[in-house]
Amino acid sequence: MGAVYLQNGVCLLPKTDDHLRRLKVLENDVDEMGGESVLLETVGLDRGQEDKVISRFTADRDEAYREFIAKCADFEAEIDKETKAEHFTYAELEENDEDLEKLKGWLAKIRKLDFYEAPVSSEADARLQHCASLLETYAKRVFDAHEENRTHTPRDPKGGS
Repeated sequence: MGAVYLQNGVCLLPKTDDHLRRLKVLENDVDEMGGESVLLETVGLDRGQEDKVISRFTADRDEAYREFIAKCADFEAEIDKETKAEHFTYAELEENDEDLEKLKGWLAKIRKLDFYEAPVSSEADARLQHCASLLETYAKRVFDAHEENRTHTPRDPKGGS
């Protein structure tokens, strides 16, 4: 759920309707297993304390965004490798398209847990857009290569093509 853990079993989440609902479900599950849980609403003693908590949330999300950006670099390297090798196949395009969809899904999951707009989020957005642009360019090369193959196919001297 994107919680910040203060210590074992003690965590913080922003108070939202979704979090309250999910925490109540967890509380019920713990109770049914014979455990004990306590849900508390807290307030920082001052703005400095609240800023410390927000910093923990944003640091956690920035770490996730950095991991995402590293995967974007892998995607970019794969497109570059295939382009340099002139490996313009529909199968490769489909595989790269699936990889881009996975990146989009992953970023959406991180975003859902980014309660305070972590600083690295804009870089992650830009990298995803760059990946999409690279794939679009690669797709055009695939389509062009296949069109070129169709127009330059030699004719069979016996009348076939």
